[in-house]
Amino acid sequence: MKPKVYLTRKLPDEIINQLSEKCELRMWWSEEEPVPRAVLEREIQEVDGLFCMLTEEIDHSLLENASKLKVVANMAVGYNNIDIKAAKEKGVVVTNTPGVLTETTADLTFALLMATARRIPEASTYLREGKWEAWSPMQLTGQDVYGSTLGIIGMGRIGEAVAKRARGFNMEVLYHNRRRNQDAEEEMELQFVELDDLLKTADFVCVLTPLTSETKNLIGLKELRMMKKTAILINTARGGIVNEEALYHALKEGDIWGAGLDVFEEEPVALDHPLLSLSNLVTLPHIGSASIKTRMKMAEVAAENLMKVLGGEEAPNKV
Repeated sequence: MKPKVYLTRKLPDEIINQLSEKCELRMWWSEEEPVPRAVLEREIQEVDGLFCMLTEEIDHSLLENASKLKVVANMAVGYNNIDIKAAKEKGVVVTNTPGVLTETTADLTFALLMATARRIPEASTYLREGKWEAWSPMQLTGQDVYGSTLGIIGMGRIGEAVAKRARGFNMEVLYHNRRRNQDAEEEMELQFVELDDLLKTADFVCVLTPLTSETKNLIGLKELRMMKKTAILINTARGGIVNEEALYHALKEGDIWGAGLDVFEEEPVALDHPLLSLSNLVTLPHIGSASIKTRMKMAEVAAENLMKVLGGEEAPNKV
């Protein structure tokens, strides 16, 4: 008998066909809307494998009722949506999709940095609303990127990829990480510094660290007020690393010049969120890895992880 698998979101036909050949597949048929919790609670009781997204909270209570479950394949690098301890206790393998989205996420991170620095979304809106009546010397002026100082918090794969892009813009690159990355230091002439020193020195601060109990609210009002008043904060990692209430006050009071966010603590973000009222914030709907090629590769890797475990083999990307 084929193993039973539940897919929590409709994916392209290539992935669905690939899974259907090897397993008895059930899925939530919406491409946009997350599977309702009640549906997931019902379905997980019957399946051997779960193919899920970051939008699903795979917590202790859900896993407790998954008596047949062998594997949870998360279509993401991060896995803070999954209770790893509970999964281990149940003997459930958890997998992710590292590596395949590194360059795409680094592209987006640098694009967001430049868009925030040069006020690109604001300028586009300014033109479209008919406000551009004449050229003026200081109209929509922003911050220079070339030759500035970039501080990267989290020097993993994506951090390294962003640093490579920064070197092309002749930026001095500082970084802070749990462990020194001496290979990256030598290859790209990076400088390891303590977090406080990074915040005080950098013109741009990029948050690229995973969300853990140690990094939750890593950047609060105290940290934001250490930054230059001309500095820009970029977060393409996870919401919750930056305290959103503190960021709102820092941007509103001019403690920092601007910020760019691809992630929020609660997603999708509510339209009445205070941050969305600020003109010195550029926001995106968590599209760091959103290229066609990368999202397809992520789905393929997640599917491979799933089927390897269900076939009694070692998962290529076991958490």
